[in-house]
Amino acid sequence: MGEIDDAIERADREAFTRQPPKTLKGQIGYLIRQLGSAKAVAQEIGVTADSVNRYRRGARKHARPDVAERIDNAVRARWQPQVRKRRQREAATTTGITVETRARFGYTAPIGTTDDGRFRRLTVHLPPAYAQRLFDARNAGAGDQEMRGIIAEGFKEIYFQDGGSRALGLSDVEINDIDYLDLDY
Repeated sequence: MGEIDDAIERADREAFTRQPPKTLKGQIGYLIRQLGSAKAVAQEIGVTADSVNRYRRGARKHARPDVAERIDNAVRARWQPQVRKRRQREAATTTGITVETRARFGYTAPIGTTDDGRFRRLTVHLPPAYAQRLFDARNAGAGDQEMRGIIAEGFKEIYFQDGGSRALGLSDVEINDIDYLDLDY
């Protein structure tokens, strides 16, 4: 996963109205209900069906750290899908998305102006259209570069050009060297 994909995941997790199961037995029980069988869960997390059944019965109380992480990720990926969809739909239609980042921004500008890239810490609220484009790109399997381009375009319009009232000659904005990126919607 890329930085933006991770940021969307974190934002989705903040939307949970209830916390997912914390115990190994509870997580495995949830995954079996979601996927239908111990065999399907075993394929998903990369262990044998016997191991899954031992976890389910409580005969094995702890999984190896790498397996425990895969189990946790599988549970969180399926937890409260309707809550996630509702939050994303609201962001894409009414509320928009807030992007907080510290990164190097570079841009193409007219002759006589500075276009040197520099680190900036920005918190910018992007309109719903950008949230919709970002979610559509992610659902279509877009790479991190493409999603960065969508955010950079939003920054260009909202932050650098202030909705069309300044820096009209600015043509391309690029986000590079991201220290951190966080999304909220």
